[in-house]
Amino acid sequence: MNTVIKTRYSAEYSKLEPALPGRSSPWLTALRASALDKFTGNGFPSIREEEWRYTNVSGIEKNLFVPTDQPPSAIVDKEWLDRFRLPDCWSFVLVDGYFSAELSQLDGLPEGVVVQSLAKSLDTDAEQVKPYFAQAVSDDEHSFVAFNTAWFCDGLFLKVPKKQALTQPIQLLHVTTQQERLSTTRTIIVLEPMAEAQVIETYVGVEQAYLSAAVTEVFVEANANLTLYKVQCESAKAYHFGGTYVKQARDARFIHHNFAFGGLLARCDIHCDLDNASECDLNGLYLGNQRQHLDNHTRINHLQPNAVSREMYKGVLAGRSRGVFQGRVVVAENAQKTDSQMNNRNLLLSDDAEADTKPQLEIYADDVKCSHGVTVGQLDEKSVFYLQSRCVDEETARNMLTFAFANEMVNKLTIKSLHDLVLNQVLERFPQQGISKDWL
Repeated sequence: MNTVIKTRYSAEYSKLEPALPGRSSPWLTALRASALDKFTGNGFPSIREEEWRYTNVSGIEKNLFVPTDQPPSAIVDKEWLDRFRLPDCWSFVLVDGYFSAELSQLDGLPEGVVVQSLAKSLDTDAEQVKPYFAQAVSDDEHSFVAFNTAWFCDGLFLKVPKKQALTQPIQLLHVTTQQERLSTTRTIIVLEPMAEAQVIETYVGVEQAYLSAAVTEVFVEANANLTLYKVQCESAKAYHFGGTYVKQARDARFIHHNFAFGGLLARCDIHCDLDNASECDLNGLYLGNQRQHLDNHTRINHLQPNAVSREMYKGVLAGRSRGVFQGRVVVAENAQKTDSQMNNRNLLLSDDAEADTKPQLEIYADDVKCSHGVTVGQLDEKSVFYLQSRCVDEETARNMLTFAFANEMVNKLTIKSLHDLVLNQVLERFPQQGISKDWL
């Protein structure tokens, strides 16, 4: 990274530091200082790093995005926001990186469930956060994580007590309202033994250039069950980094649905550590157009025996867009009886679109069942011809086949309002001619 850019970021940090939460906690102050040193020394990730070889983030460096040092005074258009708010959920809203009590709807939460601004948790009772903060991921992962640790201003602290099952999902709604804004948030989700919950992370913003940098740490304890959704429909000019890092205890179940639609450049990391007999399902859909660059990086670590993992990611790429999928499954020596399947399917709608896919299996145990499959191609001309032979014109036939390819992932959603939101985002990005409402 250019020295001038480093100096500018350091100068901006010194302005922000007095307003950062948790300043009275020596352990957090030390973590922030260490993270800032790592980021300053390394800069943002480089294509020289193996796990970033397909994604050049130099555009982020050139724009010099700046955070606000206090909760924003800008008024969010509530009518616009309601396009993304799900009616059958509790909602927790972060505006430009800060919790907005006015826009959030948390009435009726069960007793004992903690849903709180992370900044408030750190300032009033930092000890409840300490056992989890930076425990699912360290700043050594890469410099975006270090950047987040140093710069985060707020976020969500969610803790569901033992044997508690939430009756409706919690929507975590990230909203960016200003051009050249840096929105940096940290989320901690804890499910105690035998708890159940569904959490929906939604990222939206104004049609301007800005940077969202979010890290989510997840702890699914023994026999707990968490379904986590991520819907990223940022501005077409925005930059986005989102990292989700999960630790699963024995017999824990974690399901993740990842939908990447927006952003000029967007990167999503999902890393899971599996204990004995735990289960992990990762599903994803990324849709790229024009010059979008969408990067998805997954890693599943089978650390103990008898765990099961399933992974299915699909990409549809048009224009001059580029999609990246790097999926890695690591089976430790002790992780006998592991059962893992990984699949990545990519559909290219133009000659200039590009898909880079890199599946990896690292197996150190000898009694396992692991597989992976990858495809990159265009629409099957035989299928197009078949529809044409049934009196469907060529353009409509191609639209129908493209929609059917993507809709397989949308149909995995069981929350109706979320299904409708994601479906609308898909239809905005595909020609709708020829798609019957009977399909939806």
